[in-house]
Amino acid sequence: MIRRLLARPTGVFAVVVLALLVVLAAVSLVWTPQDPFRADPFHQWEGPSAAHWFGTDASGRDIASYLLAGTRTTVLVAVGSGVIASVVGIVLTAIGSLTARWVREGTAVLLDILVAFPTLLTAMLLTAVYGGSLGVVIVSVGLSFGVTIARVARGEIRRIARSDYVTAARASGVGGGGVLLRHLVPNAAPLFTVQLSLAMATAVLAEAGLSYLGYGAGSNTASWGSLLSDLQAYIGVHPWSATWPGASIALVVAALSLLGDAVRDATDPRLTTADRSADAAGPATSGTADGGTTSAADRDRAAGAEPGVTA
Repeated sequence: MIRRLLARPTGVFAVVVLALLVVLAAVSLVWTPQDPFRADPFHQWEGPSAAHWFGTDASGRDIASYLLAGTRTTVLVAVGSGVIASVVGIVLTAIGSLTARWVREGTAVLLDILVAFPTLLTAMLLTAVYGGSLGVVIVSVGLSFGVTIARVARGEIRRIARSDYVTAARASGVGGGGVLLRHLVPNAAPLFTVQLSLAMATAVLAEAGLSYLGYGAGSNTASWGSLLSDLQAYIGVHPWSATWPGASIALVVAALSLLGDAVRDATDPRLTTADRSADAAGPATSGTADGGTTSAADRDRAAGAEPGVTA
C-alpha cells in the first residue's frame, strides 16, 4: 500500500508535509531560534532577516520561533483528536452494528441527532462550559468527529457483517469482539483511515479557529490560531506577518485532507485492480515479423479501415 500511496502526487505531497511537521515539532522541543514568548519592544515589526527569519510582531516576538513552537500544539491536537475519534467511532460502530435490533435503531437515531451539530460549534460549547484549554479542544473535537466516523462507517460495517467469511467466523464460535477486531475493523480500515485524516484536519482547523476566537489553547501555549488573531489587526499595515501562520494552517489541513484521498485511492480494490491490470497489459501492441510492434491503429490503416472503426 505504501508504494501505491507514494506513486500518487497527492500522497507524496501529504507525506512530505506531515513528515516535515513532525520533525519540526520534535526539533522545537529542544531548540528554537529565539524564545517564542519573549517580547522585545525595541524590535517591533521587523522584516525577515538573519536574526528574525519571518520578522517580528507588535510585541517584538520572533514569528519564526513562535511558529516552530506552535507545531507541537498542532501535532498534539491532530494526534490526540484522532485517537479519541477512532476509539469513539469504533465503539459506536460496534454498538450500532453488532447489538440487538432495538439498540441498533436507537443508536442510529442518536447518531443522526449528534451528527447534526457542527464540530466547531460542539467544541465552542464545551470550551464555554469547561474553559478554554488544549485538552478541552482535543476531547471535544475527538468526540464530535468520532460520532461522524460512526455515522459514516455504520453502513459499511453492516455490509461486511453480512459477508460469508463473517458468517463462517460466527459459526466457528468467534464472539462479537473477535469478529469486530479480526474481520470488521480490518476490512473497513480504508474507510476509517480516510475519516481519521479528515478528523485530524478538522481538529487542526478547529484548534486554530478556537484559539483565534480566544477559546483555544491558553496564553502559555504557542498556537498558530492565536498568532493569527494577534496579527490580523495589523494586516493592512503589515500584510506579510499574517501570511506565515495562515499559510501554515492551510498547508497542514490540505496535507491531511489529501492524505485521506491518497489512502482511499491506494486501498480501493477497484482502483488497485485496475492499476495492476493496466500495468500487466501495457500498451495495445502486437508483434511483427522483424520483432517490432504495431499498434492497433496501424493495423487498422493497413487493413484499409479508419483507426478505431470496425465493421
